Amino acid sequence: MSVSRRRLLAGTGAVGAGIAFTGAVEELFAGDAAAAAAGGRAGYGPLVPDPEGVLDLPRGFRYTVLSREGERLRSGEGAVPSNFDGMAAFPGRGRTWLVRNHENRPDAAHRVPPVEGVTYDPGALGGCTALEVGHGGRVHTERVAIAGTAVNCAGGPTPWNTWLTCEENEDKAGTGNYTRDHGFVFEVDPYRQDRTVPEPLEAMGRFQHEAIAVDPRDGTVYETEDAFERPFGLFYRFLPERPRGGFGSLRAGGRLEAMHVPGVPDLSTVQRPGTVLDGVQWKRVPDPLAKETPIRFQDFGRGGVTHAQKLEGCYWGGDRVYFVTSFARRAEGSGADHFGQVWSYEPRGRRLTLVIVFGPDTDVRTPGESPDNICLAPQGGLMVCEDGGGEQHVYGVTRRREVYPVARNRQNIGTEAEPEWGEFAGVTFCGGGRTTMYVNVYDPGTTFAVTGPWNRY
Repeated sequence: MSVSRRRLLAGTGAVGAGIAFTGAVEELFAGDAAAAAAGGRAGYGPLVPDPEGVLDLPRGFRYTVLSREGERLRSGEGAVPSNFDGMAAFPGRGRTWLVRNHENRPDAAHRVPPVEGVTYDPGALGGCTALEVGHGGRVHTERVAIAGTAVNCAGGPTPWNTWLTCEENEDKAGTGNYTRDHGFVFEVDPYRQDRTVPEPLEAMGRFQHEAIAVDPRDGTVYETEDAFERPFGLFYRFLPERPRGGFGSLRAGGRLEAMHVPGVPDLSTVQRPGTVLDGVQWKRVPDPLAKETPIRFQDFGRGGVTHAQKLEGCYWGGDRVYFVTSFARRAEGSGADHFGQVWSYEPRGRRLTLVIVFGPDTDVRTPGESPDNICLAPQGGLMVCEDGGGEQHVYGVTRRREVYPVARNRQNIGTEAEPEWGEFAGVTFCGGGRTTMYVNVYDPGTTFAVTGPWNRY
């Protein structure tokens, strides 16, 4: 986000208060009706500057730093890896297990240490780590969950409490130090290292994966692709042979398909929030392993498939899947410009809806740009990790079309004259008596546990 835009927001007081948002947000939420009835202001109030200069939160909330990159893993396997990205929380008896992605490229400061039995490609530096967190934010264990994967960006949890980690990379063996092909999804057991099998779920496709969401009713897995050049990424669904089969079931294979919206080759050209696109079709991917041609370049027959720039976050809520397009730029090849969109797809009606549009083109008062990871909040709202320019926030969005600040990163990785702040990623919640938000800062890699009156409104 530009400095001038941030100054405008600060000058209007927008960052500290709930303000109008654009889009049919009501369809997302069902939990903040009490606040609406009471006529109260959205959110938890303005952010209070952190005297430690780490994380600003509303009054009544507190954070605990669970982990920082470069520290020693409690398992003794090496240093905590760099580039904290997607994450999910899994429940246990009095404990919470976190699985955290590390989006490491060849220049990463701290690689995911290769560990025997869970390393796919010794030449790749990415992977996941797992943390066991107890009462008060005490970390009991921290270990490598999977290693030897590349550019692990996001992913998503399964209904059977495993993590699907996604490689945002499609380099083949022989590229750099890679000894095996990349661009896959891997299944990770958050509870036990010895159950994770470091082999790709090949039927789910080889492409620049971003995130996934699973329909708990029939096991369909939805996948986003964050391709960096035209033709941009696709939105996929994977129909498993063993739906809802539990850990390892996705290894049985299935059918990979790409979304086709008749008459809409590029999602960026749809600009009006609330637009409903009926008759969504799914076309079988000719070569899921992309042996010769990347999937997005393959021949899908008459009408092709629908593309979108910067397909990012993805999650399942209610009876539909939500996914994010972080931005679109004509100058980079998109059909139109926008500062971020949230879409929903309803499988039973084959209906696609543009729910939210971000950024100053829709409302100059609206904070945030480049939405990335998203999840549902305890009160039924949406939590959005911001990945744009300038200051970086976690924002909440209510059913009343209001945005409110939840957190602001204060760790300056630039200079005093030209400050820069790392993006938020991996926002997730876990309850069990006391609701906690867990969230990462990408750089410097930091994992936080945030407690407070989450159910206050």
